[in-house]
Amino acid sequence: MQTKLWVRGGALVACALVGAVAQAGTVLERVAAGGKLVVAHRESSIPFSYLDTEKRPVGYAVDLCLKLAEAVRKKTGAKGMQVEFVQVSPANRIATIEEGKADLECGSTTNNAERRQKVAFTIPHFITGARMLVRADSKVDRIEDLYGKRLVSTKGTTPLKAVEQANRERLLHLTILEAPDHAKAVEMVESGEADAFVMDDVLLYGLAANRPHPEALKVVGKFLTTEPLAIMLPKNDPEFKKLIDEEMRRLIVSKEIQPIYDRWFLKAIPPNEKPLNLPVSYLLKDFWKYPTDFVPF
Repeated sequence: MQTKLWVRGGALVACALVGAVAQAGTVLERVAAGGKLVVAHRESSIPFSYLDTEKRPVGYAVDLCLKLAEAVRKKTGAKGMQVEFVQVSPANRIATIEEGKADLECGSTTNNAERRQKVAFTIPHFITGARMLVRADSKVDRIEDLYGKRLVSTKGTTPLKAVEQANRERLLHLTILEAPDHAKAVEMVESGEADAFVMDDVLLYGLAANRPHPEALKVVGKFLTTEPLAIMLPKNDPEFKKLIDEEMRRLIVSKEIQPIYDRWFLKAIPPNEKPLNLPVSYLLKDFWKYPTDFVPF
């Protein structure tokens, strides 16, 4: 999807102008003046943010972003506020927020210190860790079993960096491959082009469940990382961040977030209408007792 905007005189300009518009004042000021709320989404981050069979963005993080959009409507009084979606990849998602081309990024992005130099994050909506997806007939059970083999991860992700570090420190002699997106990485494992795909385990379960033959894949290994996933937003817009944090905290404390979670992790989801059967983890339960945007990473 490309974000486009009509300007005076009838000229149609590319989405680069959206970034310029987004940077003119705060997000809330722009919306109050009649502007759109621009939401970035992913293509294949199941069940957080992905495209359904009709190419519409759906998922757990997308539903949360729509709740946040309602809070923006109420705060600004802009009842007719439009929500416009723009698709991003692991490689360009941070720049899209940093450059003002989107106001929220609703996906599966890890909140860490390096990224906080460029963008802000609200309260985590999920906590996971990186593990490995392998073929069901594979004997790989831990990363050391991949010595000298081919391992793939998605470009621009924290698991990729973790694998590169483990390869150096443990002298695993891995051939590390980069995939442009999660779906391609799964295909590389299925075809034998890679021996394992390292990514957040919840994404691996979701991706495997929606393949034509999910029984041909399995998730193995201990956690290589701890990943608090949160919605990204602009770094230098404290009024907007305060509103988003308050609404996320309200959703968590009121438990309004629970049926949204259950819809995407316990019930059948598109496109294959199969459940992931992943209840809220003890890590996330503990974190949600005192919901905060601060994470020690």
